[in-house]
Amino acid sequence: MKLSKYFFTGITRNIIILGLVSMLTDLSSQIIFPLIPLFLTSLGAGASIVGIVEGAAETTASFLKVLSGYFSDRFKKRKLFIFIGYAISTITKPLFALTKTRPLVLLFRVIERIGKGVRDAPRDALIAESTETKYLGKSFGLQRSMDGLGSVLGAIIALIIFPILWYQKTFLFAALPGILAVLAILFVKEGRKYKVEGPKSIKSIKSDEKTLWHSTLRPSTWWPYKLGLIEWLKLLPRHLILFIITATVFTLGNFGYAFLLLKTKAIGLTDYNAIFFYVLFYGVYTLCSIPAGMLADRFGKKTILQIGYGLFIPLSLGLIFVSSQLGILLFFVLYGIFFALIDGTQRAVVAELSPAEYKATALGVFHTAVGIVALPAGFLMWFLRDKRGPSSTFLYASIIGIIAFVMLIAVRREKATG
Repeated sequence: MKLSKYFFTGITRNIIILGLVSMLTDLSSQIIFPLIPLFLTSLGAGASIVGIVEGAAETTASFLKVLSGYFSDRFKKRKLFIFIGYAISTITKPLFALTKTRPLVLLFRVIERIGKGVRDAPRDALIAESTETKYLGKSFGLQRSMDGLGSVLGAIIALIIFPILWYQKTFLFAALPGILAVLAILFVKEGRKYKVEGPKSIKSIKSDEKTLWHSTLRPSTWWPYKLGLIEWLKLLPRHLILFIITATVFTLGNFGYAFLLLKTKAIGLTDYNAIFFYVLFYGVYTLCSIPAGMLADRFGKKTILQIGYGLFIPLSLGLIFVSSQLGILLFFVLYGIFFALIDGTQRAVVAELSPAEYKATALGVFHTAVGIVALPAGFLMWFLRDKRGPSSTFLYASIIGIIAFVMLIAVRREKATG
């Protein structure tokens, strides 16, 4: 009973509903997304077309995240942007069932990612506003855990129903959990309102940008009511910007589970084994996300991130030498733990370091930065793998991990006011 009470302490209704929304949406998405490359291939597309579709979709989402965060802060609305974002993603899923041409697949895939770009920053800001600061790690951990659970369930359902329903009917089926997710958003409430005192004239705010930057007046005491996006971004605290840069650098070396799956093939395992390891990774990530968030609240978010970044370094180096099924099993488990340690915690750090009046903007900058560099980083790691072999990719990842770990030490623990 005490453990159950401790677990749910600080978890509000909004956190639970948003977690459920993430779970249902990711369940819906993971039924479809693994099939998109196969579907394109069935329409006669080559590997380059598949890469263009996925790259265009993710780039679109990345650029939109900072904009949606900015407008969410500007109008002080979270729920509206969350609803629109999830609705766009849900509406496009059954449209895949109606298309038989590659350009339309590209169009619908990009539109679906537009939904993600619209919703992510306002949703994370609402999570931060729906809980006390001391429970931020747990709240983001719960949301990421339910998101991971949706991924696991979606992949399992896809394996079961695809041989029976094939492409079109599977795409239609995938829309059902998405519709439930959108309906659940109706029960979400806007976060706590904040009152900000300060000048409302853009002229008075711009009158001494140097003073504002170097903060004899703290940025959080200014209300950037009429500022444009660029001026708004200049108000972000320096220690927050340093952390976002650190997380972005780390993303340059975070190779992702795709390289782990290729490692299973390299040591002679079958495609079925690879799928099992994929589910194992997400299962471990899902189980560990909430405990990781609770540890971040208890021992400090920066400390947990240092453990996560530190774990990534030997994990990367070890993948150069692992050659057994038992060994790769261990590395999938460790990668799931590592990802659970950093995924929700990084969001919690951004939320904690950002002033209340532009929290969604800060989260949007974070999501956009790591999303944009993920594309060239992925290209570079694939290039290294093709030209120098898989070991070069993991060596490169470990070097980037060391750089990011050192940079993380310089990030201040100071919390934003508001």
